[in-house]
Amino acid sequence: MDILRRKSSKAIVPVSTLSISTIPSTFANRNNADISDDFPAPVLPTIPICIGFGNIRIALGNNSGEAADRDPRQWQRQDVSDSHAASSSDITTFDGDNDSGSVYHCDCIDCMMSNEEESTIPNVIYDANTGKSYMKGRFFGKGGFAKCYEITESKSHHVFAGKIVPKSLMAKSNQREKMTQEIAIHQSLSHRHIVGFHGFFDDSNNIYIILELCRKRSMMELHKRRKALSECETRYFMKQILEGVFYLHQHRIIHRDLKLGNLFLNDDLQVKIGDFGLATRLEHDGERKKTVCGTPNYIAPEVLTKIGHSYEADIWSIGCIMYTLLVGKPPFETSSLKETYSRIKQVQYKTPQHIGKPAMNMVANMLQLNPSKRPSVVKLMKDTFFTSGYLPTSLPLSCLTMAPRLDMLESHCNRKPLGEMNLNGYTEQDILSCRVPSSPSRKTKPNSEIAEPQRVNLDIRKMLQTLKEQIGSVLRTKPARESVSSADELTDPAAQPVIWISKWVDYSDKYGFGYQLSDDSVGVMYNDGTRLIMMANGYNIHYINREGDELYYTVKEYPASLEKKMKLMNFFLKYMNEHLMKAGGSIAVKQSDSLSRIPYIHQWFRTQTAVVMQLTNGTVQINFLDHAKIIMCPLMTAVTYIDHDKNFKTYRFQTIQENGCCKGLADNLLYAYEKIKLMLQNSQAR
Repeated sequence: MDILRRKSSKAIVPVSTLSISTIPSTFANRNNADISDDFPAPVLPTIPICIGFGNIRIALGNNSGEAADRDPRQWQRQDVSDSHAASSSDITTFDGDNDSGSVYHCDCIDCMMSNEEESTIPNVIYDANTGKSYMKGRFFGKGGFAKCYEITESKSHHVFAGKIVPKSLMAKSNQREKMTQEIAIHQSLSHRHIVGFHGFFDDSNNIYIILELCRKRSMMELHKRRKALSECETRYFMKQILEGVFYLHQHRIIHRDLKLGNLFLNDDLQVKIGDFGLATRLEHDGERKKTVCGTPNYIAPEVLTKIGHSYEADIWSIGCIMYTLLVGKPPFETSSLKETYSRIKQVQYKTPQHIGKPAMNMVANMLQLNPSKRPSVVKLMKDTFFTSGYLPTSLPLSCLTMAPRLDMLESHCNRKPLGEMNLNGYTEQDILSCRVPSSPSRKTKPNSEIAEPQRVNLDIRKMLQTLKEQIGSVLRTKPARESVSSADELTDPAAQPVIWISKWVDYSDKYGFGYQLSDDSVGVMYNDGTRLIMMANGYNIHYINREGDELYYTVKEYPASLEKKMKLMNFFLKYMNEHLMKAGGSIAVKQSDSLSRIPYIHQWFRTQTAVVMQLTNGTVQINFLDHAKIIMCPLMTAVTYIDHDKNFKTYRFQTIQENGCCKGLADNLLYAYEKIKLMLQNSQAR
């Protein structure tokens, strides 16, 4: 057995020996996207790896979880607000008996924000063990001690996520042991629903962990943009989550921090379970762990009460995840951590009437106080919820920001009675009130006194009012600064918009307003108030009439009444292809395109200095004549600023309140505030 030894101290901490497999120099890669799940884990000769911390060397070993079960009193105490922001952040380990509203943090990699000076991260990262070098790309995000960048392997040009941890922040032995355990567990895993682990190494300043890149972020961002999902979407995600957790439990691993923020999504919207900082491996059947760890909204009662926990704690967390997907908020969430803990211990949560019975029964089975009564992952995978309605094999990327097409879901879920579906935070009757027809030839009669476009107008106006209040709070802090840090830590790439307007052309004097969205779909807002959208595949067409009905066609099949508008669409498309858009090959038609709904322009206007546009997902975009742009999202509470030099950065409004921003962004936010006020006044007048 190797040992971890500090030269200046007599303390000795045992750490087992570990060898890791080298990663092959080439992987098949499609368009620099994620490494394909079709490739098995490599079986190659192994090389022992050590990581050095100054005078300290760690030989990474097959740590089975002993580091994670250290005395909770070693954790640092930090007060947090009793809000959803606190419970949904990276507060991941705490003392469950603490009723003061404080949280006890462990010192694992992603659990605690550090004010330490950041270490230097080179633009070219070199792995001395394999001889590979990686080019550091765009900043992808941060969590506690670690920063994440897109990194590209120089020879193969394969793109990965590089998780980078400064050694200066690994001074304490329990911090090092936490990292040892995280790497040891994660590197042993290989499954299509687990974030791929592709190696690790170090240099004099940092530790580098090479991971699969999940470009579509996590399900937390999906939750913030969408709130509640449909039951069909929930089936899709739950199936993959359960498959990933089944693999973990097969290998005696308890994740212990399953939550939306640790469920990542790749380009195909496939779930990838990540962040094994709190995971532990059981030595034998029947072993119970005693560490109080997890995230408040997802933590099991037996973890809080310290009676010992095992795989069933993960089942509880999955129940909380499923409830959150269906309802739009966690089951035990309150404004107070103390009250949240109390509700967890009493299993006190509400059962919304609009959620289907099979779905809520499955949730109830997982959220049982007695861990032994909770079903295993195997039983959950056979639950009637998965056979009670449509289970998609894929979902369109538009689901990240918009509910899928109701007509297609109805055609697959025709056995389900009204009221059992939940789309974009509303019941099925709410959605039907928006008069989304079930087919181009048949309109669905509204089931509510409030019909489209009034319903949509009310929702969009509410989001516009929220955005005005958010910007107003920022402006009251007088955010403009002469000198503002450009550090990556102030940005939040996870809050970047999913869809924005990349090009536009104004022919409103004759025909209307044409635009291209960032996903390469093209839309026209005609002067008669109707709208036509051609998806990026160049095949599917969405038509929105003056009453707000959404009608779905293809370029090969549409009514004669749309002939003129289709010709105008092609005119706009040709103009933008020749003058504005990049020329490129068409995007292949996917099966999931039949479910896709994308946001469209709800309103727009021009001033002497800018073009102001609002999308139906609540995003407001302003393109200034000096080529600066701001894209504001009330759901993500963030603004994306594109300056004159085309630098693209996204900031949370709270970050700007706390740290200020450049004068250019501050001026643009003030302009946006005035125009949004005007938009609200005009909508009220109508």
